[in-house]
Amino acid sequence: MLKMGVLVSGGGTNLQAIIDKLEDGYIKNCSIETVVSSKKGVYALERAKNHGISGVCIARKDYDTIEEYDNALINHFRECGVELIVMAGFLSILGENFVKAFKNKIINIHPALIPAFCGKGYYGIIPHEKVLEYGVKVTGATVHYVELEADSGPIILQKAVCVKDDDTAETLQKRVMEEAEWEILPEAIKLISEGRIAIEGRRVKILN
Repeated sequence: MLKMGVLVSGGGTNLQAIIDKLEDGYIKNCSIETVVSSKKGVYALERAKNHGISGVCIARKDYDTIEEYDNALINHFRECGVELIVMAGFLSILGENFVKAFKNKIINIHPALIPAFCGKGYYGIIPHEKVLEYGVKVTGATVHYVELEADSGPIILQKAVCVKDDDTAETLQKRVMEEAEWEILPEAIKLISEGRIAIEGRRVKILN
C-alpha cells in the first residue's frame, strides 16, 4: 500500500480528481493518509473530511524561517508514514530540507507544458494569462518530480490542450484542468504505485 500525503492551498479540484480515481478503483493499493493545506478554511480540507481523510493546516506564516516550516512538514509526513507527496495546487514555497528529505518522492502538477510558462511566479491563473499573451496555439499540463528550483524536476507525464481563439484565462484554466490535470495527475500516481517509473538523469521512463 502506497501511503500518500497531498499538499493543497485552495479548492482542491486536483485532490478531488485523485480521490475519485481511488474510489472508482483506477488507482489501486494507494491511500491518502493526510491532506495538508497552507491556508485555513480552504475547501480542499472540506473535501478531505467528506471522504474520511485526515486534514490539517500547516501555514508558512506560523513559522519564523523556511527551515522551521520544512521541519514541521517533514515531521508531519513522517508521523503519517507518507511515501509519496503530491503537490495539488500548493502555493507555498518548499525549502531545501524538505526537498532533500523526500527526494524523488514529491510530484507536482503544473498548468502548462514545461519548460514553457513555468518557474518562479508562474502559478494559479498566471500561466494561462501568459499563454494567451504569447499567442501559442497549444498549452497543457505537466506532472513532474519536485526539485528545489521551481518546475525544474524530471517530467513524468504531459498532456496538450489546444488554445481557442475566444479563450479567456479563466476558460483556458478550466479546460486545462478538466482535459489534462485531472487525467495525468491520477495517472502518474497509478504508475508510481505500480512501480512503473524509472528515473534516469533528467529522463523518466515508463516501464511495461
